Amino acid sequence: MPDPRRSVAFIGSECYPFVKTGGLGDVMYALPKALIDQNCDVRVIIPRYKCIPWKYQEKMVYRGAFNMDLCADGRSFYVGIMEYVWDGVVYDFIDNEEFFGFGNPYTNLVDDIPKFCYFAKAALAALNYMNWIPDVIHCHDWQAALVPVFLRTMFGNTPLSNAKTILTIHNLRFQGVYNIPTIKYWTNLPDYVFNKDALTQNWLDANMFKGGLDYCDMITTVSNTYAGEIQTPFYGEHLDEHLRYHSGKLYGIVNGIDVNQWNTATDDKLAVQYDISNVLPRKKENKHALQERLGLWQDDHVFVIGLISRLTDQKGLDLVNAIIPQVMDGHTQVVVLGTGDAQYENSFRHYEEAYKGSVCSNIMYDEARAHLIYAGADALLVPSLFEPCGLTQLIAMRYGTIPIVRETGGLKDTVAPYNQYTNWGYGFTFDRYEPGLLLDAINRAKTLYFTNRWCWDEMVQRDMANDVSWGKSAQQYRELYLRLKP
Repeated sequence: MPDPRRSVAFIGSECYPFVKTGGLGDVMYALPKALIDQNCDVRVIIPRYKCIPWKYQEKMVYRGAFNMDLCADGRSFYVGIMEYVWDGVVYDFIDNEEFFGFGNPYTNLVDDIPKFCYFAKAALAALNYMNWIPDVIHCHDWQAALVPVFLRTMFGNTPLSNAKTILTIHNLRFQGVYNIPTIKYWTNLPDYVFNKDALTQNWLDANMFKGGLDYCDMITTVSNTYAGEIQTPFYGEHLDEHLRYHSGKLYGIVNGIDVNQWNTATDDKLAVQYDISNVLPRKKENKHALQERLGLWQDDHVFVIGLISRLTDQKGLDLVNAIIPQVMDGHTQVVVLGTGDAQYENSFRHYEEAYKGSVCSNIMYDEARAHLIYAGADALLVPSLFEPCGLTQLIAMRYGTIPIVRETGGLKDTVAPYNQYTNWGYGFTFDRYEPGLLLDAINRAKTLYFTNRWCWDEMVQRDMANDVSWGKSAQQYRELYLRLKP
């Protein structure tokens, strides 16, 4: 085990399998587990939402409770601590019925701002109460962004003040912005933190993410390319200037995936399990099962394209929408899985009707169906406008499904473009955000698939052999922890 040992507290708004709405939940689950193998002592702190399945709640152990001052008028709130230990990771749940009894983790900004002001302070107070003083407090996204601010102000004279803080940007689009009086009331933070260099934005609003970026010791984001992109006006979501100012403490570390959860050899959701030694014949069997289950024409020789995504502009669905008529050539099938904006839900339903037997639009999210698409499709589309890291392309490679991606964020960092002259690469890419370039990338993939199948099959096996686990990323995070606490 690498020395020295480091203790790390993860603070965030969601964590698989307790509650998950997106990639943040996967990271909060998988990274702590990988850090244990890097000789880290890890504790995860999340809210105890009402929606957490009872099979986990009934196993939680009561660790204590106290009242905590929070608001500018002296109003205080109950803080309960419930604990659950699993796979060597300690999970502490902040319990408060008033804030977390709604059911879902996110409701609306009016309710979420007080909820996460409370959570940020309660997480620190809980660490103090348990007398567990970590070397590093690792905060995630805007919901935990006030942790570094509270730590350097109200907790400055507590044992926690020796801890260093890292704030990870998973998606900069969501920042926790609300009017200054409201956030002043719900935090009772001193006036000096509401200056233009910290919490204040546009003179009238307070930006919780912006304040956290200012007060934390180190900033990370989920890919090296995204770390550069967010310092530009197009991707910076009005914080690009702030991030350029703090660029000296900004690092990009690409996410991984849990290779035990995503394992073709043990995945019971597949029609046939497989590994790199038998992927070629058994992917065909999964393709048959996918076609049969979704009502597509049964045909060995068609090129099946999968799309598993939230149906929003960010995910490049306008590009996909624009080119489907040109993609459907009698030798191609398209499978869509996801929910989102009504315009995309309706357009994909239209394409299913227009190309019966060749397009299947699953306007839902079904975990079992997602696994079968990863295994049964030949290629997976991820044409995002921006993508901080992205997990679907990593899962696709793990399942021997070739990604077709736009060169942005983590997609650029993880998918090396195929080079026909060297016969090497992990997928097909395009750069500018244009439908014609997406169509060209799809056509290049189809050309290789139909005319040089042995090159395609080599890429399938190369993708499956590629290490997309958390091991390398966890090691990089550990190096940052050591840099903060020498």
